[in-house]
This record gives sequence, structure tokens and C-alpha cells, in this order.
Amino acid sequence: MTQRERTALVLAGGGSFGAVQVGMLRALAANGLAPDLIVGSSVGAINGAWFAGAPDADGVAQLAAIWQGLRRREVFPIRWRDLVGLASHRDHIVDPAGLRTLLERHLPYREIEQAAVPLHVVATDQLHGKLVRLSSGSVVDAVLASCAVPAVFPPVHIADLYLIDGAIASNTPIRVAVDLGATRIIVLPTGFACALEQPPTSALGNALHAITLLIAHQLVDDLQACRQQAEVIIVPPLCPLAVSPYDFSRAGELIDRAAEQTASWLEASRATQERVPGALHSHEH
Repeated sequence: MTQRERTALVLAGGGSFGAVQVGMLRALAANGLAPDLIVGSSVGAINGAWFAGAPDADGVAQLAAIWQGLRRREVFPIRWRDLVGLASHRDHIVDPAGLRTLLERHLPYREIEQAAVPLHVVATDQLHGKLVRLSSGSVVDAVLASCAVPAVFPPVHIADLYLIDGAIASNTPIRVAVDLGATRIIVLPTGFACALEQPPTSALGNALHAITLLIAHQLVDDLQACRQQAEVIIVPPLCPLAVSPYDFSRAGELIDRAAEQTASWLEASRATQERVPGALHSHEH
């Protein structure tokens, strides 16, 4: 008996570049995307959790509206007392209450098991560095754990584990999808700011930029390790990209660009197994 194909949608992290994934989802949903499971890490966990609850064009349209109304201060509400607290041995500089409120307000379900499409959120065990897959329990807690950038957000305590950003262990968790039985994996990377003329001016902006570079390199390695076990399709990210992953003000532009580029990619019948898109390799403009 031939094994039934199982399609996994894997969403990487990347700060405000999560808007790029929303554009990709718009084009993919219009083309009939219907994954059997969804795996998300960091900001990819936010988008993945939403799409797992509303896996259609209408759901993506609602997600796009949320992104377009998002402001940096809602996600990273840094206040003077937070900086003072850091100097006083506090382990983080951003209060996660803002992000928690956003997730509680917008996610259409409370427990991971209630998602319309099976959802798996990736985080990292802070003490031992191992990958932790969250497939049940509070979806808000799981997503917060997956997004807990070290020193920026506090770790999230779940089942006797202190969990931090999924990017540390596996920002583009292709291996998780393979282990879950996926035979076809569609990867939505966020890319990196390849056309910046100078480094970001803030400490947090620099940290997020570094993480996006790490993501791209890690994806190349993950693909080489897993491509013999499953068909891996990587949706090309935007290039050139001259926006900081700390800048949420251009979400609408990124969504529209990514949707148009992904639609053209689909129409050109390039949505088949292929090498890593050039935009994910180190390059200059």
C-alpha cells in the first residue's frame, strides 16, 4: 500500500518579517493550500497558530489586518523602569504582557488541541538547549515560549521546563516535521535584511537582525540534512529587503510584496523540490 502524502507547513522566525509569511500564506491559500500539520517557531509560531485555527483565505485576510494594525510598542513595550530593572539583575527588558494580550485577543482558540489543523510549536529548553515540541496545552503560553528571545522576554515555565525562543534550537524546524511523519514540507522563511546600508541603530534591532542571519544559515543546513527524507519546498523570501526586523510599520508593504512574488512563483510552476533559494544564501546588493 502506498503511503499517503502528509504535507507539513513549517514557518520560521524573524521578528517583524513575519509579515512576509502572511503574504506567502495569502497566495498559498488562494492556490488551495491544505496542510495536514503546521510547525512554527518564534514569529512563525504566531502565524502558524493563527493559520491552524483559520486555515483559509478569510483567515489569512484577518491575519493580514492584524499585522497591518500592529505597532512595535505593542510587541516590545520597552519602558525606562524595564531598563532600570535590567541593571538591577532582572533577566529581561520587555514585559511580555503586551504580546500576551495580543495573542489572547486574537487567537480563535485557547488549547493547541482545539486547532482546526494539528499545530506543533517549537521552543528551546533554556537550561539544556534541547528542542522542545509543544503539541498540547495553552496555545498562548506555547507561542510566548517560542517567541521568548533571551534577555528580551522572560523564559516561560511549562511542565517544569524554562522555555525560550525556538530559534535557539531550531528556528526553521524541518526536522520536527519529518519526525511527525511529513512526506512533503512547505517552508515559509522570513529572509533577512540583505540590502541594509548600515546596521540597525538599536540594541534590540541589532539582536533581531543577527537572529535572522542565523535563521537563513540554519535553514540551509536543515535542508541538506532532511531532503532525502521528505520533499522540501521553500517559498522564496523577499530580496532585496532593506527593512529592519524590528520595524513593524511596513507590514502592509511586505505582505503585498510577498503575496505578489509567491503568486508569480506558483504560476511559474516552480513550487517543487529545489535547492535553497539564493535569497537565503549570504549575498550583497
